[in-house]
Amino acid sequence: MKRLTIVLLWLAAWAASSVLAEQAGSAQKRQDDTDAGRHIYYSRCSHCHGYAGDARTVASTYLDPKPRNFSASTPAQLSREYMLDAISHGRPGTAMQPFSGILNPAEIAAVADFVRSEFMQGRSGEARYHTPANGWNDHERHTVAFPFATGAMTLDRPVAELSAEQRTGRRLFLAACVGCHDRAQAGTNWELRPLSYPRNGHTPGKAFALDGMASASPYRLHDRAPRIAGLGAQEKRGEVLFRNNCAFCHAADGTARNWIGSFLQPHPRDFTDREFMSRMTRTRMIAVIREGLPGTSMPAWKTVLSEPDIRALVAYVSRAFHPLGD
Repeated sequence: MKRLTIVLLWLAAWAASSVLAEQAGSAQKRQDDTDAGRHIYYSRCSHCHGYAGDARTVASTYLDPKPRNFSASTPAQLSREYMLDAISHGRPGTAMQPFSGILNPAEIAAVADFVRSEFMQGRSGEARYHTPANGWNDHERHTVAFPFATGAMTLDRPVAELSAEQRTGRRLFLAACVGCHDRAQAGTNWELRPLSYPRNGHTPGKAFALDGMASASPYRLHDRAPRIAGLGAQEKRGEVLFRNNCAFCHAADGTARNWIGSFLQPHPRDFTDREFMSRMTRTRMIAVIREGLPGTSMPAWKTVLSEPDIRALVAYVSRAFHPLGD
């Protein structure tokens, strides 16, 4: 009887330990999936959809239709199946590219579940701005930039009127904060839409040079539009359209070597590439802009731009970056 009792107790303990091990394994798998989804989201999705899933990004000011605000959606409004399909195949007529050639099915599921958990359900609250868990250790050391990030201090205030501390905060804001917080400066008249750039290694909170903005300069150089004299009316119209719709991915100088262009896979077209552009024609470029390129980040613009707008864009590209044949 004692032996039977011992055996039964041992079996019960073994069963309990098996259940606990299985539960621990399931919990670890969920954590691994969450970590994978988080990594994919912040490396591939946050530039358009926002650090907190709210689409408060510079991309939102360029794209029409705008990137989805996940924090304004509920799981009932946006089903998991719909999200898996959108991530896999993209959405025609928008900037949402298909990722099925870049991510495998498990990765697509992981990022969809991360978005649903973090932004649509908000269970863990991990996706907070500037927390140590997200790489923003001792964020209070950047307090000089906070007035510009909140809009309490506007960028159009003459620099001569600013104190030394305020000038430092202004430089810091323009070097690192403006990409997410530029909406706080909505009343400012920009000379050219500014962009922020990641620090070296894409690590939030990593130190960088305030004065030279050394880590930003490789990308910043390509957001300077060429100055071209003698543009015709159509080319001038194309210049405005290119700046407002195309420069976000192709860079203001047409090289696609800005931050977003360097990030996207496959890379957007470099319009200064002589070898490629020598084979490009106006007719073909019009068709690409109109219909988009499946499997890339190039969406179809036919529902956004009119035919005259598309022709104006092509006229500007031909004049600014490389002559196009008919």
